[in-house]
Amino acid sequence: MQPVLAFDVYGTLIDTQGVTLELERRLSDASKAVDFAKRWRDKQLEYSFRHGLMGAYVPFAECTREALAFTDRALQTGLSENDRDHLMAVYAELPAFDDVVPALDQLHDAGVRCVAFSNGTGDAVAQLLARAGIKDRMDDVVSVDDIKRFKPDPAVYAYLRSRLETRPEQTWLVSSNPFDVIGAAHAGLHSAWIRRSSDAPFDPWGVEPDMTVSDLEALAERIIR
Repeated sequence: MQPVLAFDVYGTLIDTQGVTLELERRLSDASKAVDFAKRWRDKQLEYSFRHGLMGAYVPFAECTREALAFTDRALQTGLSENDRDHLMAVYAELPAFDDVVPALDQLHDAGVRCVAFSNGTGDAVAQLLARAGIKDRMDDVVSVDDIKRFKPDPAVYAYLRSRLETRPEQTWLVSSNPFDVIGAAHAGLHSAWIRRSSDAPFDPWGVEPDMTVSDLEALAERIIR
């Protein structure tokens, strides 16, 4: 049975740390740029979790803007509203990781169906992937916005299968985010963890991914063989 691969977008296909260079230009203390980018991303995810638990859904971009405002406040970087608007625009044009295009090309050539599966809205993700030059390599874009829930709510993985018309054992969630991998496994899907950093820990929840690889090219080789 041919697998269907659902790729997480932010942090898996798209490098969220790609905003660091622009932060160096915008912050009065450029040495804070790396820490700012990491905190912004961490808070973005935290806010999506909190909105989901509260039943107070907002589009993912709003979580991103809220997290930006918080990080600015926490690090006392004094960003103007214009700075924030500009950084949000940069976030919508983040680059793909270097391994994405060759891996997707290998999978496409092997006839493997690949879709993007994201917390972002469908339009935002489609535009992001297009600007990164990889949208045409995806068979579809599936957004949690369609059901107003966030990962790792089990409902989003059920919706993914419904959209793809696939069985659990046929459906793979591919993500660099352990919470996403665990959520997919909990929902009965296969999972592949992209461990982009050799020192990245996996959550000790007694759940292990079906596959762990360092990059997407290694994933493609394992799936195809």
